[in-house]
Amino acid sequence: MQEMTRWLERKFAYVPPSGEFPMIMERLRGTPVRVADLVASTTRTPLTRRDGDGWSIQEHVGHLLDLEPLWSMRVEEFMAGATRLSAADMSNRKTYEARHGDRAIAAIAAEFSVARSRLVARLDAAIDDDVARTALHPRLKRPMRLIDLCFFVAEHDDHHLALVTRLAREPDRRM
Repeated sequence: MQEMTRWLERKFAYVPPSGEFPMIMERLRGTPVRVADLVASTTRTPLTRRDGDGWSIQEHVGHLLDLEPLWSMRVEEFMAGATRLSAADMSNRKTYEARHGDRAIAAIAAEFSVARSRLVARLDAAIDDDVARTALHPRLKRPMRLIDLCFFVAEHDDHHLALVTRLAREPDRRM
């Protein structure tokens, strides 16, 4: 199996041209559908089985939900003309404390779909000046445009969905 780059090792050197905003928006818009499809088609592997110290399928999906308020806050910061974006909680405390494994996956996926729909609706209202506006990303320590943030979020979605796919393809390791 091919090795995956860890999320915090990603550098994000790609700078999408403004004309790619509609395509990036389609990725963001489609993530809830992809989540629902992945969890619905996962039959061999229990959704709450953890991968050692790593998260379970359900926890990865819950993590996507947990970050929606951060993405929304950052979008609002861009729209308000902020020069620096809010920092993420790099400990992922919210995901660890949420006990996503105790909830129904359908409820987590539905909440994520609603939250993402709100984010996409806000971004759909962006005009060209908004898309090109910049602010400093606190972890990457470089200016980021709103379109770059959207690309970053889409890449984050794909990172976790790739991990979900890997977990779903593993044979059940029951003792």
